[in-house]
Amino acid sequence: QVQLVESGGGLVQAGGSLRLSCVASGRTFSTYIMGWFRQAPGKEREFVAAINWSGGSTYYADSVKGRFTISRDNAKNTLYLQMNSLKPEDTAVYYCAATLHITVVVRVEAYDYWGQGTQVTVSS
Repeated sequence: QVQLVESGGGLVQAGGSLRLSCVASGRTFSTYIMGWFRQAPGKEREFVAAINWSGGSTYYADSVKGRFTISRDNAKNTLYLQMNSLKPEDTAVYYCAATLHITVVVRVEAYDYWGQGTQVTVSS
């Protein structure tokens, strides 16, 4: 089992940047495929980005491709999401998640462990 704690959310103007972090504790972090998801008010939780064990393969939703970067530091048990050129439509609660699936997956239901979420608000 792994416990996940996100941080780094906040209020930012459109065009600005934020860096989210997710610290993992418990079972070996490097064995998990990790993902970032987000949920806006009244909407379903959606995939944002995912990364494999080594960090060598990354996947992004079309809506964030070219603006967001997912990365991980296995020595620090930490997952990151660098968010640049933020837009008001990026406003949501952002969650990190972990799965022992053998390949990178984008489905919400494929992830076994979730953090509590961190709020990101982008003003226009």
